[in-house]
Amino acid sequence: MSDKEIEETNEPTRLDKWLLAARFFKTRSLAAGAVTGGKIDVNGARAKPSRIMRLGDKLNIRRGPYEWTVVVKGLAKLRGPAPKAQLLYEETAESIRKREMASAQLKLERPPEFHSPGRPSKKDRRAVLRFTKRGW
Repeated sequence: MSDKEIEETNEPTRLDKWLLAARFFKTRSLAAGAVTGGKIDVNGARAKPSRIMRLGDKLNIRRGPYEWTVVVKGLAKLRGPAPKAQLLYEETAESIRKREMASAQLKLERPPEFHSPGRPSKKDRRAVLRFTKRGW
């Protein structure tokens, strides 16, 4: 799909379907959940999953420690291959810089350590049972 073909598909497309087609989320329900959860801003305001996307809309997408700021360049309803999905949007230079900085920061941080003493002893299990049966 070329740039010209993408621009010509001006059919109304829902926000959650567009996020799926642009490959920001694996399923439409995950995309809709992110929109209703306030993780997606369209033109600086919260939106509903059923919002109709238009060319030139500016989206803020937050997933975990990363944040994308993209401008909609094309509309699509169906999920396609990744090279075609990348033609649907253009990421801003500031967004790319912020994501690279966040990625570098995460690499420098030490991973959380998990120390498990093993199975609880009989005494520990009885203490847990006493606590849960009596309540607070």
